[in-house]
Amino acid sequence: MGRSRRTPAGRPARIRIIGGAWRRRWLPVPGVGGLRPTADALRETLFNWLQPQLPGARVLDLFAGTGALGLEAASRGADTVLLVERDARAAAQLQANCESLGAGQVTVRRDDARRMLGESPPDGLAFDLVLVDPPFGKGHVPPVLEALLARGWLHADSQVYVEIEAEADLAFIAAGGWQVERERQGGQARALLLAQGVPDARA
Repeated sequence: MGRSRRTPAGRPARIRIIGGAWRRRWLPVPGVGGLRPTADALRETLFNWLQPQLPGARVLDLFAGTGALGLEAASRGADTVLLVERDARAAAQLQANCESLGAGQVTVRRDDARRMLGESPPDGLAFDLVLVDPPFGKGHVPPVLEALLARGWLHADSQVYVEIEAEADLAFIAAGGWQVERERQGGQARALLLAQGVPDARA
């Protein structure tokens, strides 16, 4: 999601599902200051990376915002998707969009992502994929990664997608014991697909 720029005045704000069951569906986005949906090209790259793992997956979309990531995952076969969004208007629009799509596998939770991660996951079940696309420049990513590991939100094979400002210092990734499996930069954003553990010494 992220928040770094505003939709130009007078232009209807929408996102497009780019693949799966809801391909080419356009969904409205609320006029919440600076919602920053992941660009289509970056999103397509991400889901090309993830497609083999998505069918039947449990997905957590933190800082969901427009829902561009979580709804794309649901469209492409994820079995359970939890969208977490703090802003009331954005959360209400997410709920309306889920109803429009008939997305029974998607749950919207109005909550602060970092506060929620201080608890155990719903039903005590870990997620296969966590999507972390917070507002840029707020320092959210390192504590979120730490919290995901601390409370059982992940299992050993879980993957975490992070979208962060391109100029960010990434020292916290190795320091937290994470491995970068995939990486791409697009404009002001850097996309990282992370897994737990260290790279194979033969790589």
